[in-house]
Amino acid sequence: MTEENKVVLYGLWASPFVKRVELALKIKGIPFEYVEEDFLNKSPELLKFNPVYKKVPVLVHNGRSICESAIIFEYIEEVWNDNGPSLLPQDPYKRSQVRFWADFVQNQLFDGLLLAMKTEGEAQEKAIKEVKEKLKVVEEQGLKSLLGEGSPFVNGDELGYLDIGMLTILGRYKIYEEFFGMKIMEEEEIPIVFSWLNRLIEHPIAKEGAPPKEKVLGLLHITRQRFLQSPVAT
Repeated sequence: MTEENKVVLYGLWASPFVKRVELALKIKGIPFEYVEEDFLNKSPELLKFNPVYKKVPVLVHNGRSICESAIIFEYIEEVWNDNGPSLLPQDPYKRSQVRFWADFVQNQLFDGLLLAMKTEGEAQEKAIKEVKEKLKVVEEQGLKSLLGEGSPFVNGDELGYLDIGMLTILGRYKIYEEFFGMKIMEEEEIPIVFSWLNRLIEHPIAKEGAPPKEKVLGLLHITRQRFLQSPVAT
């Protein structure tokens, strides 16, 4: 990688937002250096490149930083539009729909799972139930029109913006089900979403970067303990 076209990604292995950028770079075939950050001891480089939010992901291209995963994603698509497959549809209307549902997945499904992490008992059961209801909305209102006939992914034959968004939020759903002791994905209730998500999970690039189950479970237990010990979580 030459200095004139150097790409560095600062991230945390557990962050779905970092994983989103990492997958986009790999699918586009863009060589990059990955720097793992310590959440409790942020590096001077991270603070330098993201002095406003002081968080990951941060993409540094030729010494200039781009922050926030959605913005980084758009940057990758625009700068390397001739590299690999397009991550967004060419049709403006379909592109707007993909962005809409990617936003829904992030703000509804991710936030719902986060709420389940912060609660117990009936409140937790309610949070999981709401996630399942929102998955039905994705099935009925989104995927039925977005998935092309015979296409494995929303983006066609390769992962795109919405595919990556869903994969990074619910790609570990089996681990989440084990952790919560509750089903999240019911094949009989959301067959299209269920099949789509499992195709995403089986994608070679997704499988290549998947962390060990024990590592994810360990992080979930630590994170939940911290949430439950915090006064703002009750």
